[in-house]
Amino acid sequence: MRLTAPPRERTGRRDTEGMAVASFVLGLVGLVVLNLVLGPVAIALALTALRRGTPRRFRAVLGLVLGVADLVVLAALLAVHGGTAWTAFG
Repeated sequence: MRLTAPPRERTGRRDTEGMAVASFVLGLVGLVVLNLVLGPVAIALALTALRRGTPRRFRAVLGLVLGVADLVVLAALLAVHGGTAWTAFG
């Protein structure tokens, strides 16, 4: 009698699609808030999805570009304002 389920075949394709979409979304959100956290996470997810051969390659590349843009925005804020706060009246 077998007590465990038979092992499933894992292709990883669905995982890479999710990583590509998540990197895009996190990179996009990171342009507005939490640049320091969301930028590197978006970059890591995008690179992982691309290495694993995601079918959503364009989204992964966009996530990579947006993750890098997050860090550029952070660097610009640090250079101009000396901090990361977005202020309307400075």
